[in-house]
Amino acid sequence: MDNIYIDTHTHLYDEAFDSEADASVERAILAGVRKMVFPDIDSTTREKMFSLSRRHPGKVFPCLGIHPTSITASFRDELDRIEDFRSCNEDRIYAVGEVGMDLYWSREFEKEQEEALRIQLEWASSWNLPVIIHSRDATGPLLRILKDCGNLSLRGVFHAFSGSEETFRELSRLGEWYIGIGGVLTFKNSNLGETLKKIPLDKMILETDSPYLTPVPFRGKRNESSYIPYIAQKLAEVKGCSLEEIAKTTTSNAEKLFGI
Repeated sequence: MDNIYIDTHTHLYDEAFDSEADASVERAILAGVRKMVFPDIDSTTREKMFSLSRRHPGKVFPCLGIHPTSITASFRDELDRIEDFRSCNEDRIYAVGEVGMDLYWSREFEKEQEEALRIQLEWASSWNLPVIIHSRDATGPLLRILKDCGNLSLRGVFHAFSGSEETFRELSRLGEWYIGIGGVLTFKNSNLGETLKKIPLDKMILETDSPYLTPVPFRGKRNESSYIPYIAQKLAEVKGCSLEEIAKTTTSNAEKLFGI
């Protein structure tokens, strides 16, 4: 039996795919990636995302949220657009995300990023949905916020995990959290593999973050969901187990987390 995978973080609706979006979904399915989770960015790409998901029911699973780099002084307008979208559409959503904090490019809207995140975490709790967390140069603030929100009984994934074993342990004390493993694991200069040796496989899910973070041997080209098996193969080498075990466990983890 062929291995079955889930890409838990892919933006196949991105302009990088243009007219190839549907073909990229089909390529993923042929590669064994039977399900794909689409994290939201903001209102500028939302309709494209849901349009693509509607064309591939049971294969594509959309989410709602504001990416931290889309947060500006007028972030409340973006939050209102999410609530308007939910009230006007019958589409089911599978997570709140991707949300979080990104202090790599700028700290100009750090306060606004935190405020927007706290509101969206409350949504996740009230809607009984998992959270897709984006974290870049923001581990400390994010852990603090999640501790503050302990009463919300949150669950979710730290997308594109690049932290330490200690960060994972701290996260594990805050609820049912998984880590998203993507193309960075395959990079020659990455130390992620050493960290993952110390983290249980039953807390990992696979992702591409297409069109970004393309795995070896396609690095330098546009990423897409069909490349998940290359990430899975590298993870099998790191964990010293079979590719079949990686596929079975990460797929089961994703199905459990997102209810898909």
